[in-house]
Amino acid sequence: MNRLKIILILSGYQLTWMASVFGEKVYNEPLLGFFTGIGYILIYFSYVKDKSRFYLIILAISVPGYLFDSAVVYFNVYDFSSNIKIGFLPIWMPVLWLSFAILFDEVLFFLKKYKIAGILLSAFLGPLTYYAGAPLGILQINNLPIFIIVMIIFWALLMFFYLEVIVKKYSYSVG
Repeated sequence: MNRLKIILILSGYQLTWMASVFGEKVYNEPLLGFFTGIGYILIYFSYVKDKSRFYLIILAISVPGYLFDSAVVYFNVYDFSSNIKIGFLPIWMPVLWLSFAILFDEVLFFLKKYKIAGILLSAFLGPLTYYAGAPLGILQINNLPIFIIVMIIFWALLMFFYLEVIVKKYSYSVG
């Protein structure tokens, strides 16, 4: 895949993440991340060649992610500090999950050759990303041991699901 395309996809996700977190905490504009993410998703979608594969991947990644976050917040393991929520989560969280899932459409595809490394990285980096939200004031961790356990398990299983089910069942090439 084209390196510039990878950089643009990663930048789109990072921009959505930064607009969500800093829009909420620094600028007191919780909708900034929501609209930034919508813009990124629409731009990316306009360039997608295989729309059905795209739908499959973003739904297979973002729906479990959103449901996981909702359940863990419901059980008070952690909570998000947000002015506007949909259910248990900030308004920008569904869009952030969709933006994150775009990485699985093309950027993370290379991990199919490095499954163990991909699962281990996911199990480490997923929880670390959330943990980094605590000092920024976007996330309050209420039970650190449970947080660590459920986050490692979820992120490892999410990557396993992607590599063992999605990539195998829907073998595709990226362009």
